[in-house]
Amino acid sequence: MQCLPDPDPDPDPDPDRTPKAQIRRRVTPAMVTFLAGGTGTPKLLDGVDTAFDPTEVTVVANTGDDVELGGLLVCPDLDTVLFAGGGVLDRETWWGIDGDTTATHDELGRLAEAADLSSGPRYLPPDRQTAGRRVARWRRFSGVAEFMEIGDRDRAVHVTRTSLLDEGRTLTEVTRTLADAFDLDVTLLPMSDDPVATVVHTDAGAMHFQEYWVARRADPTVEDVEFRGAKTAEPTPAVCDALDAPVVIGPSNPITSVGPIRALTGVDDALAATPVVAVSPFVEDEVFSGPAADLMRGVGLDPSTAGVADAYPFVDAFVLDEADRTDLDRPVVRTDTRIDDADDARRVVDAVADALAEVT
Repeated sequence: MQCLPDPDPDPDPDPDRTPKAQIRRRVTPAMVTFLAGGTGTPKLLDGVDTAFDPTEVTVVANTGDDVELGGLLVCPDLDTVLFAGGGVLDRETWWGIDGDTTATHDELGRLAEAADLSSGPRYLPPDRQTAGRRVARWRRFSGVAEFMEIGDRDRAVHVTRTSLLDEGRTLTEVTRTLADAFDLDVTLLPMSDDPVATVVHTDAGAMHFQEYWVARRADPTVEDVEFRGAKTAEPTPAVCDALDAPVVIGPSNPITSVGPIRALTGVDDALAATPVVAVSPFVEDEVFSGPAADLMRGVGLDPSTAGVADAYPFVDAFVLDEADRTDLDRPVVRTDTRIDDADDARRVVDAVADALAEVT
């Protein structure tokens, strides 16, 4: 299916109506949708209650980073929102559960070494990448000496997720069940129930994003990025409904955090038809964190706020850092966009609400 824009609700507007840019009072949308990937948007969500009712907020999470590791489906971007909203996220690493133990992970490494099994990412054979569990296609790794550190409580989440999928539930249904278990206020949705894998093409060969980022620490030179499976994957009806509301894109990586969501059929059309505000992950040409600069450069975009604006032609207004003097052709609200704690997040969310008021 496609996310189709609604017909114009007001095809013949009153020419005497006050232009939106001249309205001084801030009008906050009753419902709003955040696109989430990496750590940028989850950090922003820490302050969502300063301008929005969390029960009216939907978060659409990237699943292009997901991997099947040792038979368990790991969904990093869903889990970051899940654990943060549940108050258990390890905020030093923005990965996994705070205070978690790693006895199983450590023992897997010990066994591999004792048995003289090679460590590092061990892809299952090509014919096993598309066999078996459909939602895990193109991203299947052996659990031998697992290359991603999975905590013991964290692993329980992946066991539960994978088992419920094997019982016949969709990823959307499973995510709702887990969100209830963690008492999330926001509505958390995977971008699709279909598999999409972010594959980074580098000078060292093609590899899943998790190998590029976790195992190789973003060392290979990026030559291109592919969203494998996106042509046949579909956004769920719940995602399409969520994209009818105003959309916020946090300071996430435009390529591998937001790109997989946009690669789904109809999503860019839906974004073009609704008010969208984006927070730049750059201060001019300096990125806050992560591999966004290398990835943008690899796909031919300038690694800068200007490059983010080029990547997001559907965005109606931007929130930029107060030190970022990039001249854009769209409304801009400036604030200190660094997010280190909940107070920072509330400041940036307040700027997001101001920007939305300009375009809604």
